[in-house]
Amino acid sequence: MAYRGDRGRGGFDRGRGGRGSPIPSDRGRNSPSGFRGADRGGRGGFDRGRGGRGSPVPSDRGRNSPFGFRGGDRGGGRGGDRGGRGFDRGRGRGFGAPREQGGVFLENQPATVDARVADDSDKALVARLRNTQLGNDPDSMPLRPDFGTVGVPIKLRTNFFPVRVPKGPLYEYDVAITPAAGTAIRRVRRRIFQLAEQTTAWQSSGMRGTVAHDSSAKLISARVLAQPLTIKVPYYDDDPTGSPEKGGKEYTLAIKFVQEINTQDLMSYLNGDNQYRNYNTLPVISALNLILAAHPLRSGIKVGQDRYFFRSAAVPSNLGGGLEAWKGFYSSVRPAHRQLMVNVNVCTTAFYTPGNLAVQMMTFEESSFGARMDAFCRGVRVKATHLGYRKTVKCLAHQNAREYTFPCDELGGRVSVEQYFLRKYQIKLKHPLLRLVDVGGQKKNYLPAEVCEILPDQPFRGKLTDEHTAAMITVACQPPNVNGNAIVNNGLKELGFVNPGSTLGSFGVSIGSNMAVVPGRILPRPGLKYANNVSPAVDDRASWNLRNIRFAVGGRLEKWAVLLIGDRGRDEFQGPQDPDLRTVISGFMAMCKNSGIYVSNEQPPVVAANLPSQVRDDPLRKNAIADIRKSLIQLRPKPSLVLVMLSNGDKNIYEGLKHLCDVYLDVATVCVHVGKIRKEKGQPQYFANVALKVNMKMGGVNHKLDENTGQWLSSEPTMVVGMDVTHPGPGSARGTPSIAAVVASVDNHFAQYPASLEIQESRKEMITNLKEMMVARLQLFRQRSKVLPKRVLVYRDGVSEGQFNIVRMEELPEIVKAFHTFDQPKKPYRPQLTIVICGKRHHTRFYPTERKDAANDGNPKPGTVVDRGVTAVYDFDFFLQAHGGLQGTTKPTHYYVVHDEIGFRSDSLQGLTNALSYMFARATKAVSLVSPAYYADVACERGRCYLRKLLQGHIGDGTTASGSVSTNEQGVMQEAQALWRSGVSKNLKDTMFYL
Repeated sequence: MAYRGDRGRGGFDRGRGGRGSPIPSDRGRNSPSGFRGADRGGRGGFDRGRGGRGSPVPSDRGRNSPFGFRGGDRGGGRGGDRGGRGFDRGRGRGFGAPREQGGVFLENQPATVDARVADDSDKALVARLRNTQLGNDPDSMPLRPDFGTVGVPIKLRTNFFPVRVPKGPLYEYDVAITPAAGTAIRRVRRRIFQLAEQTTAWQSSGMRGTVAHDSSAKLISARVLAQPLTIKVPYYDDDPTGSPEKGGKEYTLAIKFVQEINTQDLMSYLNGDNQYRNYNTLPVISALNLILAAHPLRSGIKVGQDRYFFRSAAVPSNLGGGLEAWKGFYSSVRPAHRQLMVNVNVCTTAFYTPGNLAVQMMTFEESSFGARMDAFCRGVRVKATHLGYRKTVKCLAHQNAREYTFPCDELGGRVSVEQYFLRKYQIKLKHPLLRLVDVGGQKKNYLPAEVCEILPDQPFRGKLTDEHTAAMITVACQPPNVNGNAIVNNGLKELGFVNPGSTLGSFGVSIGSNMAVVPGRILPRPGLKYANNVSPAVDDRASWNLRNIRFAVGGRLEKWAVLLIGDRGRDEFQGPQDPDLRTVISGFMAMCKNSGIYVSNEQPPVVAANLPSQVRDDPLRKNAIADIRKSLIQLRPKPSLVLVMLSNGDKNIYEGLKHLCDVYLDVATVCVHVGKIRKEKGQPQYFANVALKVNMKMGGVNHKLDENTGQWLSSEPTMVVGMDVTHPGPGSARGTPSIAAVVASVDNHFAQYPASLEIQESRKEMITNLKEMMVARLQLFRQRSKVLPKRVLVYRDGVSEGQFNIVRMEELPEIVKAFHTFDQPKKPYRPQLTIVICGKRHHTRFYPTERKDAANDGNPKPGTVVDRGVTAVYDFDFFLQAHGGLQGTTKPTHYYVVHDEIGFRSDSLQGLTNALSYMFARATKAVSLVSPAYYADVACERGRCYLRKLLQGHIGDGTTASGSVSTNEQGVMQEAQALWRSGVSKNLKDTMFYL
């Protein structure tokens, strides 16, 4: 699970486009805690186009990623990648190192497929399991039916390294710290363990170099420890001047035996023994992850799950605004056929730039409109320069040093903070009007920010601004040869896998130094059809153009209108009567007609909204949205679609406009950037990109799969479904709901995917109201196709591995209940159902071993599929990179079958998934996530527009901190329901309004 907005997850992992970007523009997404790279695919157009996934308008920007940046590659954009259009090629803004030249990783070095796969023992295992009764177990995932054979065979390196598993058992212990008061803070717990390791009791109990722990509550030992075992720790802070004080704080660690972990059971699981099919690998995997983390936990800084950052890995890159980007490495143990592996990848995240807190706070606020000082300073550790002590900033006070007064007998009565520092410490404040910071615990302790120095080596856990995100992409997005070399040369060393220390040695664990080599295949391209059975020429990047092509089914653009936004942009038209505007409108109408859309001949009415300027006390620009509403309601009769010409990339205008038109005014909108649509260079391509969206919103079909490729889909009524849930990211009001989307096809074109959108409990990954959402999709399918589907294929996005079973236990029954609502007497309705989970939040990367199998930048070619060597031992899964990467290192999508009544073979499901990746209507290229799941993602992104107020941390008439205790979560949900109203209005709800 992750927030998508933040989709989040893991470290910037390289490259993909800007998914989810709402408007023409070119930046990444806020990634609070790690950036993931750019690559979802691209979007389209006349002659190429690019696009950020999920980006609603011709544009190129990413989205906020809460826990990790995803970069640009989905076909473009849900981090720059959740097709879509990709980030605009690393604009550096002067920050970050120059991007290095792409190429094949370890080219001309021999690559031999791992013996455990080359001997075909995995194929023998699949055949053996198929002949047992294991496949009939309703409590288990579907068994892998076979391995795929279609396509051109290739060899790929992958960022997995073999792990030698210790023969003997491991011993797990629980650690309880007393007194518990104050130990909830991670820093304090880490310090307690650090001090405990220095005690004689730790050494005399035989724990030095023979145990691994998480600095919290879990400890793994290579040998049995005496029981009972307690260790007393005199505590002092990590200030260089500190030392144990007499009568100071003392903690006691009570180390209690929990269980013996048998590693040989894991080996039986890896070998595919029948009786180990449902063996729970989690205890031994998490124990081994703790053992492998022993070195990086001491030498680096852990941020999030399994990600370690090192000042020595690379010189930090300045991001501006008080932040810098650090390089680090992800490490996680994974089971594979006959071999335990460790997955190692590069990642990048934001750290505070050390320095004066006041200066850095002001730099941050000035870096972007809407950036808030309180978001910057919350939780940062500082040293008070006047007295030398270290504190954590709790929050920003509401008053400044001149306003805030307190009684001080020493100085003869009430004094302001400004007077106090001048008279007591002879410090004349340079910024007396800057809000004070509270560094107190239970009681408030206000300090001027300028007497605080930010301590080094601290990750920034807040929400990045768009500007920071753009700079982060520039730093994080590196080609595959650069990342591969960083992993092999730097990563293994920084993580302590080369020349392992005493801890790994005492456990008998070692890690191989060469990446695994696995077999893969490049799938054939699917056949596509436009009107008159015309097939486009698809190039090596899985991309095509719209020259001389008409849409498969043209929509009807009638009763439409144009809205001009005036917001002091340099490219704006002079007003509704500007002759240049009429030329652009006529040109766009001609492009729509040439593309096969029916457009009436009369010119559309044009209205203008001249917006009030940005002011800090209206960060959401509510006054501007009110002016837009006044302009739109003048239009009579009500238009079927409004073409909105945005003045600039202000996301508050874009999101507020979508909220207004989708929820209140019930009118479809397509947004364009005025500077791009009126520029003659590339104008036909831009018109074509916009026409792609207009046609879909007006009920048309841009392109279809040809008869051969679409044969299975059209052989009997089939409904393809996409599902996703997006969660509030950093900086949101606590209690902000999550948003669930279910999209589904309605006929045998598999092009139109109307959506059901709902809000639900905050951060709940499973879809609460799934039954009703599925019923709505089935009803619309029956209405459009005059029949209910006989097969339902669900692509479920956004579920972490640990929750696969919850999908089967919670969501599957709800889908079946939806089917039962269509039962008739003596004729139950029960179509065949298959559920495939799509995962982008992983760190698996593939590197072609030969230039002929690689794209120009060294990435795998579009259509590369891997189902052997690093996939599940028993279950039915595969990695597919359908798209051509835009920049950085492309990321495949992991598809995992958790329920299968249709009875897919590997070739049919892999081929179908690849074909559906070419059906993302907003793009003329394959995208990195199968289209139905991508659509669900884009629909969730649209839902975020309606809750933008809460997602930016605003509640009622004021603002709140994202975890502020004062937040009433029930009140937040009520406010969310008021903003959401009854969701998307009636005319739009059965259309692709969200595209």
